[in-house]
Amino acid sequence: MLNNLLNFPRLNKLAPPKPLPPVPGPSRELKFNVTQANVMYDLAISIRNLIETARADGNDIIVLCIGTDRSTGDSLGPLTGTKLKTLNLFPHIYGTLDDPVHATNLEDKLKFIGSSFSHPFVIAVDACLGKLENVGCVTLGHGSVKPGAAVNKNLPPVGNAYITGIVNVGGFMEHLVLQSTRLNLVMKMADTIAHSLSFGLGRSHTHSQN
Repeated sequence: MLNNLLNFPRLNKLAPPKPLPPVPGPSRELKFNVTQANVMYDLAISIRNLIETARADGNDIIVLCIGTDRSTGDSLGPLTGTKLKTLNLFPHIYGTLDDPVHATNLEDKLKFIGSSFSHPFVIAVDACLGKLENVGCVTLGHGSVKPGAAVNKNLPPVGNAYITGIVNVGGFMEHLVLQSTRLNLVMKMADTIAHSLSFGLGRSHTHSQN
């Protein structure tokens, strides 16, 4: 079990211009392996710390799950969004199997969020590729992600914080690697992230209003 839980800096008076930029500051992240017994507890506590800090600074929490169901590896985001919506009534979850957020509509979704919330704090959820020894790890970090970087797509940075799942090995024929990723691993990672986010968001939704 982690002894040093994620401790994010205060984000006082956060009012980012639109489109949404990453929050300035040093990038820090934690990794959680989905095969570890206490992974869901450790990740959930760290996410709750992150969300409570952002809420204390008056921000609206947004969960933005990025990806497409047309690729097994890239389906982590919409799978997580769908599972999270079944677990939690939190209203500001975007990116599901029914309504995915991907390369063709990501910029429009960011504009929508920027125009709908005065102080959005976006937690981006996305799949990524990495080293063999890190496959199956979920990463929680402060700052933005660059969706599509593994497959050379030019998309804007997304998020004030991110949760990424390392679904397969990167570095060679990334499109085929994502297509051939095991669904079993992606489902386990989506379950872990969705349950952890649900715990972090809590049961009260009165703080979040459009």
